[in-house]
Amino acid sequence: MSGFVELQATPGGVRLRVRVKPGSRRERLIGAHGFALKLEVAAPPERGRANEAVRRLLAHALELPPQAIEITSGASSQDKTVTVVGVSAAELETRLSRAGVASVRTGSRDRG
Repeated sequence: MSGFVELQATPGGVRLRVRVKPGSRRERLIGAHGFALKLEVAAPPERGRANEAVRRLLAHALELPPQAIEITSGASSQDKTVTVVGVSAAELETRLSRAGVASVRTGSRDRG
């Protein structure tokens, strides 16, 4: 599925949705999946290990400390909301682009 990664500015950083495939052979950012960023992590979805792997992968790919990545919802789901703390939407868009994620938009969809 294609689409674009939607970024939403918040008072403390930027929020985005991620779709996680735990238990994968390797860890990597895949790209846009609907309005979310799809990624794969090797850790299984047990006792928060996949969530920690998501934080580490995003921190490494975005060149940020792991503390800057907060899973704000969806801790027990493949579909999560992540807040990247201490960056602007424009800076996060640049960091995602450097990490190979080209389809990024800032703003919000009309949820009607």
